[in-house]
Amino acid sequence: MNKATIYNVAYAANVSLATVSRTLNNPQKVKPETRERVLRVIKDLGYKPNAFAKGLASKKSTTVAVIVPDMSRASVAEMLNGIAAESHKYSYSLLIFVMKDDKVEESEMLKEVVASQVDGILYLNDEINENQYTMLNVIQDEYKVPIVLANTLYPYDNKLVTVCIDYFKAAYELTTHLINEGRKDIYLLTTARKYMVNDLKEEGYLKAIKEAKLSPNIVRTSGDISVNTVHFNELFKEKTLVDGVIAVRDSIAVSFINTMIEKGKRIPEDVSVFGFQNTKYASLSRPKLSCVDIPVQEIGQRAMSLLKREIDGEVNEIKFNVLPHSIIKRQSSK
Repeated sequence: MNKATIYNVAYAANVSLATVSRTLNNPQKVKPETRERVLRVIKDLGYKPNAFAKGLASKKSTTVAVIVPDMSRASVAEMLNGIAAESHKYSYSLLIFVMKDDKVEESEMLKEVVASQVDGILYLNDEINENQYTMLNVIQDEYKVPIVLANTLYPYDNKLVTVCIDYFKAAYELTTHLINEGRKDIYLLTTARKYMVNDLKEEGYLKAIKEAKLSPNIVRTSGDISVNTVHFNELFKEKTLVDGVIAVRDSIAVSFINTMIEKGKRIPEDVSVFGFQNTKYASLSRPKLSCVDIPVQEIGQRAMSLLKREIDGEVNEIKFNVLPHSIIKRQSSK
């Protein structure tokens, strides 16, 4: 079975995807020498164009790709609700793509997204790195597929339209709040895997801790309860000094609270705890979780609205769109 793809053809012929598509659909619009080269490669590779490849040079599909890191996250589900509500206004359909851990698979998936003839891409993956960011810029610049980052960001560049909150500021405010409560042994519970937004939370935490001349305590764990519960039981023994906690995810915060209660700790009398999303876990936990309220539905709506402008050829002058956040105090803090 031949597995040659349009990408193989474009690479071998040293042309863009669009040129391969035009050769297949509108050969009269391609220079003779280029057309002949592409057709020769197609024959040599035995490439069989599929419906998506044939449609790359066509008009709008009224379809947007939404790339998500994990469908099980409550914050992702809430953001998708906002995206869906906004896309409905424009009669746009959504194609959901779930990221995989394998970087090779991830690259292939992005190629699949482009070949799916979508009008634009909403990128929700918060594990963004330099290589991913570069690839996204190639997709937008060379293949003319507009991209908007939603609730994720790449702080070292502002070429792509971005919608999020100020994670550095939010973490700084949370840490300052705990310090003002009189807490001295404040921990940041973050992820072992590198997420750009969590790096910013860590920077905000460290700034407040340094200003208060306290010692930083950072625990790198997992969002998986079966994993982080073991970490918490090992790290926070009876003699461990801890009176304040900021968790980068609500689920991590709730897992920590459950571990502390099992150890006989009182929340918030002994330990004050904050989460960082205000998802359904925050109101379902007992005691109810205090946290940063990230307006994820509004982020989804704004991201879709800005993407629609890009699709329509309107330039978004403001690339970095920061939505306001707030701190919601419930029963897990004073």
